[in-house]
Amino acid sequence: MSKVQGKAWDGKLFKRVFSYTKPYRKILYGALVCTLILSVLSPLRVELIKRMVTDFIVNSDIPGLTLFAIIVFVALIFETILQFFDAYLANILGQYVIKDLRVELFAHITKLRLKFFDKNPIGMLVTRAVSDMETISQIFSQGLISIIGDILKLIGVLAFMFWTNWQLTLFVLIPIPILLIATNIFKKAIKKSFQDVRTSVSSLNTFVQERITGMALVKVFGREEREAKAFAEINERHKKANIRSIWAYSIFFPVVEILSALSLGLLVVYILLQVNKPGVSFGKLAGDMTAFILYINMLYRPIRMLADRFNTLQMGMVGSERVFKILDTDEVIENKGTATDLSFDGKIDFKEVSFAYEAPNYVLKNLNFTVNEGETVAFIGATGAGKTSIINLLGRFYEYQKGSITIDGVDLSDIELKTLRQNIAVVLQDVFLYSDSIYNNITLGNDEITKEEVIAAAKLVGAHDFISNLPNGYDFNVKERGGLLSVGQRQLIAFIRAYVYQPKILILDEATSSIDTESELLIQNAIEKLTKGRTSIVIAHRLSTIRNADKIIVLEKGEIIEVGSHNELILLEDGAYRKLYEYQLEGKE
Repeated sequence: MSKVQGKAWDGKLFKRVFSYTKPYRKILYGALVCTLILSVLSPLRVELIKRMVTDFIVNSDIPGLTLFAIIVFVALIFETILQFFDAYLANILGQYVIKDLRVELFAHITKLRLKFFDKNPIGMLVTRAVSDMETISQIFSQGLISIIGDILKLIGVLAFMFWTNWQLTLFVLIPIPILLIATNIFKKAIKKSFQDVRTSVSSLNTFVQERITGMALVKVFGREEREAKAFAEINERHKKANIRSIWAYSIFFPVVEILSALSLGLLVVYILLQVNKPGVSFGKLAGDMTAFILYINMLYRPIRMLADRFNTLQMGMVGSERVFKILDTDEVIENKGTATDLSFDGKIDFKEVSFAYEAPNYVLKNLNFTVNEGETVAFIGATGAGKTSIINLLGRFYEYQKGSITIDGVDLSDIELKTLRQNIAVVLQDVFLYSDSIYNNITLGNDEITKEEVIAAAKLVGAHDFISNLPNGYDFNVKERGGLLSVGQRQLIAFIRAYVYQPKILILDEATSSIDTESELLIQNAIEKLTKGRTSIVIAHRLSTIRNADKIIVLEKGEIIEVGSHNELILLEDGAYRKLYEYQLEGKE
C-alpha cells in the first residue's frame, strides 16, 4: 500500500510537492491573499445586506437604502474580481508546477537504463507523465488553496453568525453533526472510487498502447475479437469505478441540500418563536432572518465542497507519489566518467566479461576478445547466444557485473557517457523512425548536419533515388514508426543516419535480416561504405554479409567457441561456423 493510501496524510510528500512552487511564490502568495480577503468579504457583504433591512427597509429610508445598495453592489463587483484572480492564480500555479515536474520526469525517464523499460509497461509511464500530472495540478487549483479558502470562509461565516445572534446560530447548527458524519462517509467512498479509477486508467493506457503498437500481430493471428473482449473487461472496470463515484455524489449532494433546508426550517421556527416575545424588535428579527438565510447558504456550500476538495487533494498526493516513485528510481547509468578527449581510434578489449540481465542467470560468461583499430569483427550464434548483449554493454545501455571493457585502453566507466555514445553509432534490426520527415529522422534535430551532407550520405549508401521519388523527397513524412516505408528503406535511412554522425565505432545489429534480396544488395553496399576505415562490429544471421569481416567470433550460450576469418573457420570440419555456412548454402540451392 502506498504512503498516501496507507495513512491520512504524508507531510514529507506534501512538502516535496510544495517545493515546486518555490519559483512561483509570488503567484502563490497572490492566490492566498485573494482567498484571505474573500473569506472576510463574503460574510461582510451579508452584514451589509442585514443593515439594509434593519436600518433602511424597515424604516423606509430610501436615500440610506440606495447608498447601501450601491456599497453592496461595489462590494459584489470587487468580490467577483477577487474570485477571478483567486481561481486564475491557483490554476496557473498548478500548471507551472506540473510543467516543471513533467519536464523533470521526462528528462529522468530518458536517463533510465533499458532494464527499467524491460520491467515497466510504456502505458504506465504515459499515465504517470500525463494523467497523474493533471491530478497533481489539482492540488493547487482545486485542492489546497480552495480548502484554505473554504475553511477561512467557514470561520468567517461562523464568527459573524455568533456575533449576530449566538442563540440562533446554535439552533440552526443542529443538523451540522449529521452533515459531518455524511461528509466523512462520502469522503471515504469517493476516495476508494478515485483510486480504482486511477488504477483502471493506467490499465487502459497500457493495454491500448500495447495493442495498437502490436496491431499487425493482432491481425495476423486473428485476435481482433479476443482483444476487443479483453479491452471491454478493462473498460468495464473503469466504468464501474466511475459509477461508484457518481453514486456517492448522487447521494451526498441531496443529503446536503436536505440538511441545508432543515437549517432554514429551524431558522423559520426560531423566528416565529421570537415574534410574540415582548421587547423583540421586528426590524432586528427581519435583519437576522435575512442574514441567516444567506449565512446558511454560505455555510453549507463550503462544507459540501470540502469533502470533494479533500479527495481531490488526496488523489493529487497519490498521483505525486506515483510520479516521485519514478523520479526516485535509481536505475540510472552512472555518468562518473571524465574522459572526453579520447581519440577513439577504436581498439576494443573485453576481458573476463560476465553479464546477467537478472543475476545469477549470466548470458555472457568470461568473454575475452579484442577488436583492433579499423577492424570489422562479426558475431554469429543462435538466438540467445549473447550477441546483442555485447553491443548493449559497449554502449553502456546495461552494466556488466564482472570483468572490464576498454576502448583505447580506457575503461568504459571512465569515459564521459555523452562522449562515448557520440562516437558509437548503432544500426538495429528494428529501425525506429519518428512521425516526421526523412530529413529530420536522419539528423535527429541536429542543426549542425546540413541537407547537403544528408544527400551526399544518401547517395553513398544508394538511397538517394528512392528518397527523391517520394512525395516531397527528403521532407516526406514517414508517419508513426516509419509505417509508409518498407523494411529495407527504413534500414537504409538508419545507415544514412549513422553515416552523417561520422562515428568512430560502428555497430550493425542484424541489419540485413527480414529484407528482400534487392534491399540486401543495397545494404551490403552500404555496409562496405560505412565500415571502411572505422572499427566495426557486425551481428548477422546471413553469413553472406560477414564473409569479408577481418574476424568472426562464434558464440554459444554466452561463450566464445570459435574465432577466425571466414577462410579459417570454413576449414574446421566439425566447426559450428562451417555447419551454419553449409546449412545456409544448401537453403539457397
